[in-house]
Amino acid sequence: MKITCQRDGLLLACQMVSAAVPTRTTKEILSSVKAVAQDDGLTLVAFDTEVGIRYELRGILVKRAGAAILPINQLTQILRESTDDEIDLDSNEESTKVKIGTSRFVLPTRPVDEFPDIPAFDDGGRYHDITAGILRAMIKQTVFAADKKDSGGRFALKGVLWEAEGKVARLVATDTKRLAMCEGPAAVYGPAEKTKITPLVPPKAMSLLERNLMDDGELVRVGLRTNDALFQTERAMIYTTLVQGRYPPYRDILSQTRKSATVTISLPVESFLGRVRQAKIMTDDESKRVDMTFSSGKVAMEARGAQTGSSEVELSLPEYEGPDIKIAFDPEYVVEFLRAVEGQAAITLEMSDGTKPALFRCGDNYVYLVMPLAD
Repeated sequence: MKITCQRDGLLLACQMVSAAVPTRTTKEILSSVKAVAQDDGLTLVAFDTEVGIRYELRGILVKRAGAAILPINQLTQILRESTDDEIDLDSNEESTKVKIGTSRFVLPTRPVDEFPDIPAFDDGGRYHDITAGILRAMIKQTVFAADKKDSGGRFALKGVLWEAEGKVARLVATDTKRLAMCEGPAAVYGPAEKTKITPLVPPKAMSLLERNLMDDGELVRVGLRTNDALFQTERAMIYTTLVQGRYPPYRDILSQTRKSATVTISLPVESFLGRVRQAKIMTDDESKRVDMTFSSGKVAMEARGAQTGSSEVELSLPEYEGPDIKIAFDPEYVVEFLRAVEGQAAITLEMSDGTKPALFRCGDNYVYLVMPLAD
């Protein structure tokens, strides 16, 4: 393989695939990427046995077609430290010679056939298309709520539920203490599923997909299968195995919360986020809570820690004329949600009292349920 390409383009490609390169692995070759040059393109492949990506870089001058195994960390550092526009790569079975400006490097290589490949996109006859800009927002508004620990061995909570039916795609994430659900328009193709599947996509794959959604207007093709999933963008194909397990009945949980809600409060996103963050300053590891009291025309927030002190913060809510309600939240759960809707003017909070789940709503397609903290 012998090519000449733009430094910036190759650096971007390396950064795009690096998330699928394992930091630790028993298979040393997986710490590298496979590069395949043909026609006028260079394809980089990274795979950690669970999540993989095939990324295409176009506009390459291919002087000799072929493939090579490239150590991604060293190559990325070379590209970052150089200010020259072009880079030359010349690979054979023994090494890869790198020429960039007046600098020369020799990188070790390995047999190409030792690198495991990832599947080509195969929708199995059923798939759906969704616009990249919409999908990016959906991922941002849900993936943070997936379980980051181990909720009593419930491995299903580590995945993001991905559903597509009718003209809607739906993402759901929960860790049992909060639940985020976001919907977006999608075009679903192919025959109906013969057996119901529950595709639970690992957060790592979701984050990798989000990074590769470059153009808001491009269509992303999604193939959900029994044990794995495939995502095709204009430049990349992302593969992932799915998390296995039984997912909680989220529809029933949301329905029950909506039915029990007796109060609806409109909250300005920017101001509410600012006040919660202010109150949060005085929390500590032992007291991860902010107590909120909603009363006519305002909400008062209080927090205190044994070593940190206390805070009292107030936000005017001139449109609220309902009853007094006291409720306490883990402030980090509220802040993460509000960051996911930054740019929106207002959200609504639906609740009954301080003992039952509260439901934050942003528009018609995004809801976020949070369990209150007990007194």
